[in-house]
Amino acid sequence: MTDHENTPQDRNMSLKLFVVLTRALESIEKQVIKDIKSHGLNLTEFSVLELLYHKGDQPIQKIGQKILLSSSSMTYVVDQLEKKKWLERKACPKDRRVTYAAITSTGQELMNRIFPQHTEAIHQIMDGLTTDEKEFMIGQLKKLGYHARSLQE
Repeated sequence: MTDHENTPQDRNMSLKLFVVLTRALESIEKQVIKDIKSHGLNLTEFSVLELLYHKGDQPIQKIGQKILLSSSSMTYVVDQLEKKKWLERKACPKDRRVTYAAITSTGQELMNRIFPQHTEAIHQIMDGLTTDEKEFMIGQLKKLGYHARSLQE
């Protein structure tokens, strides 16, 4: 247990914080999705391409885990991205049961073009805070996330 207050006012502040965090996240997500859609992608397609762009080839099964997507949905998204020639499947030379997704040169060109714009859009969304406020929020939100995670154990 923590050494924090356990008063009715503190419990009410916990509820208020939850509501404010949820609404802020919804507003931020809407803007991020709007930006991604402006590039002709949906959030899942962008998430897969962004992962491959920054981390290189990935086993398809692992991509779903990393971006929190079911394996049936993952297959559909990989199929769609393959049709658009933005990724390709590659067999694993060491284990034939494993298939990798790899970003193609066309996918790489797309991400080279849109990722800087996406980064700028995220910056504009977060620009309501100063650099110091962002650092403070990052610390506080990590602390809150770690505490919530510890309750699951």
